[in-house]
Amino acid sequence: MLETTLNADLHCHSVVSDGTLTPEALAARAKAAGVQLWSLTDHDEIGGQQRAIDAARALGLPYLTGTEISVTFAGRVVHIVGLGFDHTSTEMAEGLRATRGGREARAREMAEGLAQVGIRGAFEGALKYVGNPELISRTHFARFLVDAGHCADVPEVFRRFLTEGKPGFVPHRWAALKDAVGWITRAGGIAVIAHPGRYDFTPTEEYALITEFIGHGGRGIEVVTGSHTAAEFQEYAETAQEFGLLASRGSDFHSPEESRVDLGALPPLAASLQPVWAALAERIH
Repeated sequence: MLETTLNADLHCHSVVSDGTLTPEALAARAKAAGVQLWSLTDHDEIGGQQRAIDAARALGLPYLTGTEISVTFAGRVVHIVGLGFDHTSTEMAEGLRATRGGREARAREMAEGLAQVGIRGAFEGALKYVGNPELISRTHFARFLVDAGHCADVPEVFRRFLTEGKPGFVPHRWAALKDAVGWITRAGGIAVIAHPGRYDFTPTEEYALITEFIGHGGRGIEVVTGSHTAAEFQEYAETAQEFGLLASRGSDFHSPEESRVDLGALPPLAASLQPVWAALAERIH
């Protein structure tokens, strides 16, 4: 159960944040795909955890609680995955609620920016794709813009409208790295840097992120994930070994139509790594 070859998928999203499937449907999809250990990691939200636990239990699918917390670090958004925590933690729930609080105001600003370039009704349009209005995000705007015919696909939306300097981009101040790691660890879980290859940090900035993360009690890093290339699998395997971090693996699955990698379809972790699930054996449901 603890080997690196375990088909663990510890990063995916449901309708509770910005995915398109329910926790129950994700559990069934993971089971059918041969996943041997699963975690639902909705953005800044743990409201789907009990549903995921119950669905996984009914399928005989081992499960770790999860979330993905947005933090601001060096002026950029970085994601921290939490695994194996007590999902009834009041401190975590309150912290995540505060983190979510600015999303509606940000979304309305995004809609105003899009209206200035001729795209009207974007806020109301995006809301139609939101399972949880507290978690309206760029992904929901992207789905609206594609379905309304403004762009061919989600990547085009981000390139033209939703990245820095584009009409629909509005920055948001998320949780502090110290707070996010603290909520996870004090609830008995392990904090993991999500998809580090996505942040486009310089080596110095990445070193600062990792060392500060470790200083606050962070213990893991995603090595094999849906947005990493084969070269990045190797690069972050070496990073995990250099810093003594536990290695994690997850598809970052959001939708059958949108996701680059399906649940359970990633290659295994390298045998030289220490998998995060080995340190969470007692937390598996």
